[in-house]
Amino acid sequence: MAEKDYKHVYQDMTNLYLGGKLSYAELLDIDEVPFKFKCILSQYITKEVAADTTIENHIFYIKPEDMAYMIYKKMKVKFRLYVWDEAKNAYTGHDYKIEDIVGNQELYDKKDTIFVEEMHVYKINMLSIS
Repeated sequence: MAEKDYKHVYQDMTNLYLGGKLSYAELLDIDEVPFKFKCILSQYITKEVAADTTIENHIFYIKPEDMAYMIYKKMKVKFRLYVWDEAKNAYTGHDYKIEDIVGNQELYDKKDTIFVEEMHVYKINMLSIS
């Protein structure tokens, strides 16, 4: 895997897609990341977790009482995960809400073999965070 794989920021009028290998510090430094999202990261997320933590590493350790959980749930963030499927002998991609990931023991047990491709944020939902 190349160093820049899964380190991307794409957006259109209504959506923001962030690569799962990006750290919160990197997101704060990228000009293409909307200012509102940077404010959410610096005000809430990086107060709970180190800025050098990647999205991929963070989501499997979030607890329901964490601010990150509440923020991601309120914004209806989705995560594109590739999970190893023994029956197909291949990775299969699925979109998960934070509620589907937090507390899911099966995903937690497989966390070392799961690839988090990206985090999908609907821009309009960022407005629900003040």
